[in-house]
Amino acid sequence: MKVLVTGANGQLGKDVTHLLTEAGHEVIGCGRAELDITNMEQCGQVISAHNPDIIIHCAAYTAVDAAESDVDGAYHVNAIGTRNIAVSAEKMGATVVYISTDYVFNGNSETAYVEYDDTDPQTIYGRSKLAGEQMIRDFCSKWFIVRTSWVFGLHGNNFVKTMLRLGQEKPLLKVVNDQKGSPTYTVDLAQFLINLISTEKYGIYHASNSGSCTWYEFTSAIFEEAREQLGLTITAELQPCTTEEFPRPAPRPANSVMDHLAIRLNQFEDLPHWREGLKQFMLDMKQRPELYLK
Repeated sequence: MKVLVTGANGQLGKDVTHLLTEAGHEVIGCGRAELDITNMEQCGQVISAHNPDIIIHCAAYTAVDAAESDVDGAYHVNAIGTRNIAVSAEKMGATVVYISTDYVFNGNSETAYVEYDDTDPQTIYGRSKLAGEQMIRDFCSKWFIVRTSWVFGLHGNNFVKTMLRLGQEKPLLKVVNDQKGSPTYTVDLAQFLINLISTEKYGIYHASNSGSCTWYEFTSAIFEEAREQLGLTITAELQPCTTEEFPRPAPRPANSVMDHLAIRLNQFEDLPHWREGLKQFMLDMKQRPELYLK
């Protein structure tokens, strides 16, 4: 198949592009230089010129805290940009895969969220991503909405890389222990997306690595795997703390765990456990030391 990837230079986009190519698909990777998704005319021109079968829409405004004071910027990219992709795709008969987020929920549930639970975003980022979901549903006839969480990968900045750096620099590290979620390795998510697009099982999916943990538990595992897989010397003493001790402009959901109901119902293979994803990330990092040895 011919697949166009938006946000192809981003953390997820790079792995999606690489794995699609490895799987034998014809891939058009579009970064910001090749495709400004906020420009409707350009979206139409680029998508009609390439005429893809599938568009995997990874491009997004993801600065959660910055979005609180940049409302127009967040909606311009996540809502209007997604509308432009959706309308242009529909004209060409292309299927769209929209990458969404756990932030579309309020994070107060006692249980894991299923795909059909009511949304109730508490941040500008979450609201703008939900607006993007609505654009896909309004303007596309063939679509997948894939919500994910706590994403980390080899490319770009993320929580794992930050903790690896701070763990070697700081004597003491306090990490929040009252927010729960499912860390997701971009390679595992990208592989799921490739499995998804070979079908017509359209709809909303929750796709994160299996299992759950708090940020504190995740950091503890990061340090353990870094010592074991990378041989790093982690000097920081790790201590749990509360969300209240680290106020942020955008509120963080207490519970980001998503149940993979649609994956089970549609008989897809589930993503590996987050600990397996983390270990594989470390092994992959070992092959690319320039990505973490700054």
